[in-house]
Amino acid sequence: MTEARFTDLRRVLSGARVIAVLGAHHEPQRPAFYVPEYMHTQGARILPVNPLLVGRTLWGEPVSATLAELSVPVDVVDVFRRSELLEGHLDDLLAMSPRPPVVWLQQGIAHAGFSARLRAAGIEVIEDRCMLADHRRLNLGRIQ
Repeated sequence: MTEARFTDLRRVLSGARVIAVLGAHHEPQRPAFYVPEYMHTQGARILPVNPLLVGRTLWGEPVSATLAELSVPVDVVDVFRRSELLEGHLDDLLAMSPRPPVVWLQQGIAHAGFSARLRAAGIEVIEDRCMLADHRRLNLGRIQ
């Protein structure tokens, strides 16, 4: 679903209380920092995932090396990884327990094969969209 319907985006973003951020970053000028930072200010719990940042704390949470290490069920996995690297994360995503209902590929990120495999596993995929921009555009306010 490269062109997500606004009703789908509204539903996903309104229910995004716990967001795992694959490829989270610590530099404020990077989208992988300021997009999750924005969602955190809107009331979401952000679980950062980046093996290079293990030992740090972002958004009040310790950084995990992999998605499969997360012990908390997530509503959305927000992905900040280049399209050509996505397939390398497929096993990690499918090993999550419980599996996330939604995987959100940020703006500029899409991969038909990766998305098809997730959909076949029952995971909704939103591709090539900015979570921050869509949240603002839909005027959703704080997550309840």
